Amino acid sequence: MINSPICEILGIEYPIFQGGMAWIADGKLAAAVSEAGGLGIISAMNAGSDYLREQIRIAKENTDKPFGVNIMLQSPHAAEVAQVVAEEKVAVVTTGAGSPAKFMEMWQNAGIKVIPVIASVAMAKKMEKCGAVAVVAEGQESGGHIGELTTMAIVPQVADAVNIPVIAAGGIGDGRGAAAAFMLGACGVQLGTRFLVAKECSVHQNYKDAVLKASDISTVTTGRRFGGNTCRSIKNNFTRNFTKAEYAPDATAESVAELGVGALRKAAVEGDAKDGCLLAGQISGMITKEQTAKEIITEIFDEAEKLLGGAGKWVK
Repeated sequence: MINSPICEILGIEYPIFQGGMAWIADGKLAAAVSEAGGLGIISAMNAGSDYLREQIRIAKENTDKPFGVNIMLQSPHAAEVAQVVAEEKVAVVTTGAGSPAKFMEMWQNAGIKVIPVIASVAMAKKMEKCGAVAVVAEGQESGGHIGELTTMAIVPQVADAVNIPVIAAGGIGDGRGAAAAFMLGACGVQLGTRFLVAKECSVHQNYKDAVLKASDISTVTTGRRFGGNTCRSIKNNFTRNFTKAEYAPDATAESVAELGVGALRKAAVEGDAKDGCLLAGQISGMITKEQTAKEIITEIFDEAEKLLGGAGKWVK
């Protein structure tokens, strides 16, 4: 069985994280992934402390294995949810959209391991100096907010630049992707879109169906014009209207940012696959069935192990 340093650091069986997807990654999904041997992650999204505490307790009721919380540091509730994870003593915190430096001492005193999601070598180095135990190097193939580099480009560069484990994310959906990530220098992988269609995931069925019906060219990026808010999602009426408004002559960064408010909830909770925002990665076209979290993880690592074990046949 594939094992790596991140398994020993976190006390997990398989070196796989479930991405912290807003309105999708709740306590139920996180617990299912952790029970299956990976690291389940709850999204704190833009909700407050009460929501997060409830989801943490749901996870604790359903697993006694380690799980994490993802905190978007630009959220207006970042400080209060940072305090909640310390009080609840979750095993891991992953972060995005900024530096968690001001929370590091509090989290470390609570025994929490911090693993920031980064999109550049410079940020990876900064996070290592801050005391991160690992980093998630995320390529632009991912769903949701993305950077400029691809997974193939960012993972080996980050792996060369830091001395802590690197988790690869973006465009990974099966054992082939996991095996490739290990060859690039990663110690583990993070998957979002594949877990979105897990049977334990409570996202609206219309959202799942959109992913299951997607092809290789079904995703598009929006928000590039003004920078800092680029997102990948499945093409629909929402993305077409967003792009039209984004590139209108009178568009501003503020007016474009306002376009996305509430759109993810509309898709994930209300099931509006036409006018809601269906955040999903480029591997959507590879996903054709719903499975349990355990089936997903087992399938990925069985395939990866076979590929890595027989890699010699490809190179003479």
